Amino acid sequence: MHINNPKIIYPCPFSKGYGIPAIQAWQLLNVYYIYRFILACSFSLLFFLKFEPLSFSLFDRQMYGYSSLTYLFLTLALGVCITWRVLSYSLLAQLLIFTDIVMLTLLMHTSGGISSGVGILLAVSMAAGGLLIGGRCALVFAAIASLAILSAELYAAEEHIFAKTNYTYAGMLGASYFAIALLSLVLARRSEQMLQLTDQQQHTILQLEELNQYIIQHLQSGIIITDKQHVIHVANPAVLRFSNLSLIPHKLRGVSENLSQAFQQWLTAPEHNVAMLPQSGEKEIQCRFMALPTHQQVYYMIILEDIALYNQRLQQSKLASLGRLTASIAHEIRNPLGAISHAGQLLSECTQLTSQDLRLTKIIQTNSDRVNQIIEDILNLSKRTDSKREKIDLAHWLNDYFENFYIEYAAATNPAFSLSLDNTLMPGFIDPGHLKQIMDNLCQNALRYGQPERAPILIRTQNSPHGPCIEVIDNGSGISPEHLKQLFEPFFTTSPKGTGLGLYISRELAELNQAKLSYHLTDENRSCFRLSIRDANLTTIEI
Repeated sequence: MHINNPKIIYPCPFSKGYGIPAIQAWQLLNVYYIYRFILACSFSLLFFLKFEPLSFSLFDRQMYGYSSLTYLFLTLALGVCITWRVLSYSLLAQLLIFTDIVMLTLLMHTSGGISSGVGILLAVSMAAGGLLIGGRCALVFAAIASLAILSAELYAAEEHIFAKTNYTYAGMLGASYFAIALLSLVLARRSEQMLQLTDQQQHTILQLEELNQYIIQHLQSGIIITDKQHVIHVANPAVLRFSNLSLIPHKLRGVSENLSQAFQQWLTAPEHNVAMLPQSGEKEIQCRFMALPTHQQVYYMIILEDIALYNQRLQQSKLASLGRLTASIAHEIRNPLGAISHAGQLLSECTQLTSQDLRLTKIIQTNSDRVNQIIEDILNLSKRTDSKREKIDLAHWLNDYFENFYIEYAAATNPAFSLSLDNTLMPGFIDPGHLKQIMDNLCQNALRYGQPERAPILIRTQNSPHGPCIEVIDNGSGISPEHLKQLFEPFFTTSPKGTGLGLYISRELAELNQAKLSYHLTDENRSCFRLSIRDANLTTIEI
């Protein structure tokens, strides 16, 4: 099988794999036609000039004249068809060879038979058939030419037209025709194999090119191919998502002024091939630069990657390491901790203890419970599996969540939350189990520190350029600036009863889902925790 290519002509119907480049085929046909025209004119001139050498004694002058003029007329007619390309190349080439066989055989017969030497001209036609058509068609023409020569000799012998016949010479001519045809067939098969190999390679290249295009177009990383003049030659759709554009600009400056400056700095100092570009919404894009030298000039590839992907992989590694560590810690601490707690309970039941001693046993029990809770939180974090994200209708999910939350925490009689849900909220892409744990931590913190007795805690949703957001806004006085930097660090807490792991675990889970958990003050100086979730409509293949 071969790929249909308008630049390749397949002239032989019996060897469909044998092809000739179209330009080369028509050039060969024109060259052979010139030879054919000169040959036809020569036979006609010999007739009109009445040139009759001893080696070219005419047998039938009148029949020779008709034959030579017919040969010239056919040649001129085919010349018009070749010039205007009225017929296909294959049909024109076959007509040229077939009319050569018929007319040269007739001219040979009228010129005195096989001894006239005209039959040798058919060898040129057989060679031309191998070049112009090739394949098994060359054998077909050789067989037709051999049969024509032998038929002419048999007819002359039967009718006693010539004084003697020469079957040996006729056989040698037929053998020479087949030798030329076989040589053409061998060359055609070799060319056919080369074309088949070329077709296979072309098919493989096309498949690889389509695959590469598909991968590049669906990469979550942005790919830009540019030159020293900052002109963009190739860019995939991820670049549009990173730059919030609808069309690829002509130059890097149209994507980002910072990107254009970073690229120029890299050209000056190639050893620094990584740059961080700040984006809107507290988002950062990592840029990597590399050179792509070609024969003509040097191109440059810029890879844009969302730093959230790196954070997600980092969090997975951190959680795996923490899991192994906490499993050992839990095994070593829990048993003696249980013994201390149990001993404190038994000691508190002693009737001979004073009130001061009872207070000390209560301290032992309280702190034992607190240490046990810390271990439980760490173990829950260490057991965290990879996120199984799915598309979620956040408005519907939040309604169901708070119905269950009131039941679970016995707050149905006094609703402490007020929901303000955007009806046009985009669907989120996050693990539902992880989202529930994040919301549990944020809502419990808001109930504990957000002064819900003053006013209900506001749960608000809205769309951002990068995806949907869930905000938990309480009535607290806010976090002091000195504590703000430590807010999401493990074991940081301002409460003597807290473990300091809730917000840390929440941020870890958010980053594991390529989401972002942040804190800020609203315009009314109210504390606001914002969970920015990835838009489900922007999910692509992750490499």
